[in-house]
Amino acid sequence: MIDLNGKNIAVLMGGPGNERQVSLASGAGVAQALRSLGAVVTEVDVTGPDFVLPTGTEVGFNVIHGTFGEDGQMQRIMETRGVRYTGEGVAGSEVAIDKIATKQRFLARGVPTAAFEILHDGAMPTLPLPYVVKAPREGSSVGVFIVREADKVAETMRDAWVFGRELLVEQFIRGRELTVGIVGDLALPVIEIRPKKAGEFYDFANKYNFLNPQAAGADHFCPAPLREEVTRRVQEVALAAKDALGLEVYSRVDVLLTAEDEPFVLEINTIPGMTPVSLLPEAAAAAGLSYAELCARVIELSLARRP
Repeated sequence: MIDLNGKNIAVLMGGPGNERQVSLASGAGVAQALRSLGAVVTEVDVTGPDFVLPTGTEVGFNVIHGTFGEDGQMQRIMETRGVRYTGEGVAGSEVAIDKIATKQRFLARGVPTAAFEILHDGAMPTLPLPYVVKAPREGSSVGVFIVREADKVAETMRDAWVFGRELLVEQFIRGRELTVGIVGDLALPVIEIRPKKAGEFYDFANKYNFLNPQAAGADHFCPAPLREEVTRRVQEVALAAKDALGLEVYSRVDVLLTAEDEPFVLEINTIPGMTPVSLLPEAAAAAGLSYAELCARVIELSLARRP
């Protein structure tokens, strides 16, 4: 494991997007873990591009989820300033945050994914119901709408167009919700997610019910109760999805598994949550990797990618 003793690390957290509170929780956890490894840590609450890095910062540990932190903006700023940072570079971040670009890469590389269409400027979906409407550049299930009934289409589309002038509409696939954490080229144990309230999906409130106490939350099963060959297939598909986007450091791949045990990749997160209820640390722990060791490994892989 990389020696972080005395290393000056700025934990970049918060951000201006919808996932700010989640990022602050992730940042607090990462900062505590890095201090336990002997690093000299400064927590930097980022609200925009003019954030100030402490003098002598050697690495920026980026835990800004979604807007600004996960979409290439933060990465460009850090490269302009000549400071190394964790996670993917500009190109990988830009493609992974964009659900449409991601789907197109999946199609080109043969990664199984749901049928989809792209809408512009107020157009209406043509896919048969049920389908899922997604804002293409949001994270943590922000801007995601499941539409099952024709009389809900107009209202849902009004709500969805608030997020921008382009939307992704996907065929709704009924199945088990799985996620696969990836560190370098290692696929971690598969996690199955089951919302506690029947009929709900793993939306922002259920993901982070420590921020939304009224939400029912979800149960995590790690490793997921799958046959060995199904587990292996899901991990292989997750790694193929990561490779399709050219990702190198760490990520989390969301997958739906049908009743016939066919996996379909939904999307990839390049700055997964690191909160107390987040999935990547849970999967890492199941693989024998502590939270602090996970943080150190992310730094090690990031520095190797950006020497």
